[in-house]
Amino acid sequence: MSTTAVPPKKTNRIGLEVLSYKGGKTTLCAGCGHNSVSERIVEVFFEMGVQPWQVAKFSGIGCSSKSPAYFLNLAHGFNSVHGRAASVSTGAMLANRDLLGVVVTGDGDTASIGIGQFMHLLRRNLPLIYIIEDNGVYGLTKGQFSATSDYGAKSKLGNLNEMHKLDCCLLGIELGATLVARSFSGDKKQLQAILKTAISHKGLSIIDVISPCTTFNDHPGSTMSYAYVKEHDIPLHDLNFIPHFDDIHVEIEDGETQEVTLHDGSVLRVKKLGRDYDPTDKMTAIRTLHEAEEAQEVVTGVLYINTHSKNYYETLNMVDTPLSALPETLTRPSKAALDEIMEELR
Repeated sequence: MSTTAVPPKKTNRIGLEVLSYKGGKTTLCAGCGHNSVSERIVEVFFEMGVQPWQVAKFSGIGCSSKSPAYFLNLAHGFNSVHGRAASVSTGAMLANRDLLGVVVTGDGDTASIGIGQFMHLLRRNLPLIYIIEDNGVYGLTKGQFSATSDYGAKSKLGNLNEMHKLDCCLLGIELGATLVARSFSGDKKQLQAILKTAISHKGLSIIDVISPCTTFNDHPGSTMSYAYVKEHDIPLHDLNFIPHFDDIHVEIEDGETQEVTLHDGSVLRVKKLGRDYDPTDKMTAIRTLHEAEEAQEVVTGVLYINTHSKNYYETLNMVDTPLSALPETLTRPSKAALDEIMEELR
């Protein structure tokens, strides 16, 4: 009697199956772009061989902030107050710099109630992956325009947006983030390459993902619908990411491709698509975003990357050992030291 051999389960470079990177079943609307982002995170963290228990995921309040429940069940997690994911994640990462921090937030959580904290996160260049699931509406409160909604966009009820938008990518480039990218939740290949780059980047990565809301913002007149983004999406380049543990020695024709080497030896390969675009040039990135807005285009790709600026750990001169692992004798002043301070204040 013959038996059918069971094929071995696929594992990654650290011996884990993809199941170790998944989360719970989504409760978001069918077709929501946020679910595509969660799927890409599962795929990328599995392929990169990231230890899920060394990841800390953070969120605030909103449809997007439910997303961390749908990936990396083995990771640490903290669902914070509306608009406060930036400060909560900053505190956690300063306490334990050995963790890989991932924030999943939304356009309301970041660009409205959380805009003040977002600004200071940008200034600090904290090593953190900050993903904005950007649908241009407040999905939990029936689809009002958010701060990132385009001027002149039409709501599901037929109202026109009469306020100019905040561009989180422009803010990121201007105020200190060292990796700034925009993608579309429907572009699997591009979003995967951007996420892999962010994992290897040792500074703040801001990833603005146009993620259409199928319930409130996927209709004619919306500038963040699936149909609109597909028609107006202008990729800056073709991206390919090569992790440090793979062979990065390849032959490339002159003038076609630019390579950016990251701190761990990984390489971001940028193939230009019909334009002379340099993602390491800050002024070019800012001008490109302004020109795209004038042309009513959605430019996607790695807009800006800087591998030379100090991150927040280096700015603070922090020790290599996580603060959470230091003994109390090093983190708490002695009674004698406190008595001396009190005496000086008399």
